[in-house]
Amino acid sequence: MKHFKKGVATLLVAASLCAQGAWAQGTLRVGMTAADIPLTTGQTDQGGEGMRFMGYTVYDSLIEWDLTSADKPSALIPGLATAWSVDDADKTKWTFTLREGVTYHDGSPFTAADVVWNFDKLLDETSEQYDSRQAAQGKSRIPAVASYTAIDDYTLEIITKTPDATLPYQLAWILISSPAQFEAVGKDWEAFAASPSGTGPWKLETFVPRERAELVPNTAYWDETRIPKLDKMVLIPLPEPNARAAALLSGQVDWIEAPAPDTIPAMTGNGFVISSNAYPHNWTWHLSRTEGSPWNDIRVRQAANLAVDREGMSALLGGLMIPAKGFLPPSSQWFGTPTFDVRYDPEAAKALLAEAGYSLENPLKVKALISPSGSGQMLPLPMNEYLQQNLAQVGIDVEFVVVEWNQMINLWRAGAEDPSVEGAMSINFTYFIQDPFTGLIRHLSCDLIAPNGTNWGHYCDPEMQGLFDQIKNTFDAEEQDAVMRATHEKYVNDALFLMVTHDVAPRALAPNVKGFVQAQNWYQNFSSITME
Repeated sequence: MKHFKKGVATLLVAASLCAQGAWAQGTLRVGMTAADIPLTTGQTDQGGEGMRFMGYTVYDSLIEWDLTSADKPSALIPGLATAWSVDDADKTKWTFTLREGVTYHDGSPFTAADVVWNFDKLLDETSEQYDSRQAAQGKSRIPAVASYTAIDDYTLEIITKTPDATLPYQLAWILISSPAQFEAVGKDWEAFAASPSGTGPWKLETFVPRERAELVPNTAYWDETRIPKLDKMVLIPLPEPNARAAALLSGQVDWIEAPAPDTIPAMTGNGFVISSNAYPHNWTWHLSRTEGSPWNDIRVRQAANLAVDREGMSALLGGLMIPAKGFLPPSSQWFGTPTFDVRYDPEAAKALLAEAGYSLENPLKVKALISPSGSGQMLPLPMNEYLQQNLAQVGIDVEFVVVEWNQMINLWRAGAEDPSVEGAMSINFTYFIQDPFTGLIRHLSCDLIAPNGTNWGHYCDPEMQGLFDQIKNTFDAEEQDAVMRATHEKYVNDALFLMVTHDVAPRALAPNVKGFVQAQNWYQNFSSITME
């Protein structure tokens, strides 16, 4: 029965793709790695890919990322807020000046009261608009927020629980949905999902779960430079790498995320363009630090990091990776000067494991959660199998628990102590590492231990917590950079993650896709793209 269902699903996808082949020249058809269309109501699911294709397209945040340059790391820029500042006398009080004249896709005006309404949909379980699905995606992104008030139509005040200089980065994750549209569809998020309304440069025109979503330009968008040039962009879930490649090579799609390395020669030989760029993202195992976990022993953690042949994995990936030397890439302004050298040294790994009581004859047995696909996961099955072989060669025996990507996200939010992880001692999760909070703090902060936040492994260390507090209380950028470097040095020296690689976000484009500028960011701007 399982094979029958898979065959039917394949036929449905093929039929859908063939029908789409007759569309206009101005239509871009994208093969995503996700197995389903991301949640359309505002706070998306399906990880960073959901935000990329269904978040910053249909919606805006108060503060956004500059996605216009391929040559430099992205910085924060005004979005629905034109300015923000923290009070000199009270570092918990922030004031935001909001953009005037912005309208939602349904025609209603954007005001500060809407921002309050959107925070309530994530944080206030008593509000009529509270949505547990969106809260699961957005609540953990804004742990600093204590309260929020609309001072007038275009002034918003946010009070943080403690002084927190990372608040602007947190707010970049929160997307604003239309309260008027929620009212118009009967205050029903399921109905809203079928006809959503944001303020973003794209409008959702058609939505068929697990099959496709069709986006069209918002010609009234407030930023004229981001009004899309395409007639339409179509999102198609294609989680299997070879299926994505086949769809591109046969002309059924024009763009695929994460092409399989062994298909790239055929693509480039046929004139397809492989676009990639360094960006702040890593591919790690997040380690359990719960009672009884073998990863509590620094010798075991360092041994695992020394067991990985990253250059060999680079060959597996066709060179489309940057071997890890830490949690952050070596080019990061926050890398610092760690003393532990993350390298391939299996003999040193065996020696450390011997000290910890393990060997090839008496291997350490661990269980790892992995996914077969997913946003930013690169090629998780072959990569994890390669890692499994590396670890076995030094005395670490890995058993995999393979779960679908969206379920993996749920297990990540649940944390290492939750029964749902089935005793797994690590989770293969990839991380956006572009800002102080999202990049470092949220993974290991004591107050964000899952399910209260995304500290999956339940790590809590007073020295690290002191560094996190310094980051939050340092409002001068250069001084904060110095604390960030010290924080990352501790990440590396204590081998707090199994640090494997950094992605370069490869995607394959048909020769007639023009105008795409690949930003050094998890997210991308699709508005400049044209089809020839």
